[in-house]
Amino acid sequence: MSKAKKPFRYFHSSPELIRMVVIMYVGYPLSLRNVEDLLAQHGIDICHETVRLWWNRFSPMFAADIKRQRISRMKSHTYWRWHLDEMFVKINGETRYLWRAVDHEGEILESYVIKKRDKPAALRFFKKALKNHGSPVEIVTDGQRSYPAAMKDLGIEDRREMRRWLNNRAENSHLTLRRKERVMLRFRQMKSLQKFASVHANVYNHFNSDRHLIDRQTYKIRRSAALAEWQNLMA
Repeated sequence: MSKAKKPFRYFHSSPELIRMVVIMYVGYPLSLRNVEDLLAQHGIDICHETVRLWWNRFSPMFAADIKRQRISRMKSHTYWRWHLDEMFVKINGETRYLWRAVDHEGEILESYVIKKRDKPAALRFFKKALKNHGSPVEIVTDGQRSYPAAMKDLGIEDRREMRRWLNNRAENSHLTLRRKERVMLRFRQMKSLQKFASVHANVYNHFNSDRHLIDRQTYKIRRSAALAEWQNLMA
């Protein structure tokens, strides 16, 4: 591997420690100082600003590596249903919208932050999601009118589904990000929200084992496999 492809070459800490710090901050509702204090209890002396540096430097690379692997597997699905929804986010007192696409298995496919939720915004979101993930068989939305308007322009309006409670999967996917938002005392820039939402989605997908649907032994096997893959990211 060339020097240009060695992301840890300027850091004295081990890659294993960096990966552990990143997953603690991104994967759990912990603040920078919470991570610092938890590491201190195990004899690891790291400043919260180091946690911030590692999160900013490495988490997008980890997330991109995870996303590349998952997209290649997802495109082979013969049946694929998307659930689309948007959540309101306050940034410096102004309302912004985080558009999200979730598939029928609970995987967060795409996260897109924008100022509006009109037809042009919906078109940009659809084009980005379709380019990255292919075309679904069904698309579940709520009653927002920008969805059918954008889907009509793309020629996929016949795939739309809209029934009561059918879109709960997309709405529930917002909960983990909401918990993190409260810990971080809200986001301050659209750019930082977009970055965190994209990284958080891929990390969530990687460690999501549907533990409520399987027995504990199967869950432990899946969790161990996910942790092993995480330790091999960018190795």
